[in-house]
Amino acid sequence: MEMIIDFPGGARVDAHFGPFTVATDQAPPMGQGSAPAPFALFLASIGTCAGIYVASFCTKRGISTDGVRIVQRLQSDPATHMVDKVTLEIQVPPDFPEKYHKALIRAADQCAVKKHLENPPTFEVLTQTVEMAG
Repeated sequence: MEMIIDFPGGARVDAHFGPFTVATDQAPPMGQGSAPAPFALFLASIGTCAGIYVASFCTKRGISTDGVRIVQRLQSDPATHMVDKVTLEIQVPPDFPEKYHKALIRAADQCAVKKHLENPPTFEVLTQTVEMAG
């Protein structure tokens, strides 16, 4: 997969891939706050990815997702200010079948974003001079 990252102005940085554009910005005073910050999107990708697996689990079993939600909480290391714990609490309504609670957790654990954080890729950052089409 290839993404093109460009700089539309100010602190805006956008990612383009396939038919999609994901806009990011920084909060004032660095940016205008016109879009989520990149780190916020990263964090949202954890919960939304788990949510896809939870929704799929429910759909396959004919269970409504009405009243089901995930609350994501972060804990940061005071010394480094880095997130050191992410908690995903899957909240279900009272009529959600008790027999599926543990399976719901296992479904959320299948999240690809979470798996990549647990086994991170290597990174290579480089520069390349290219001629722009006129």
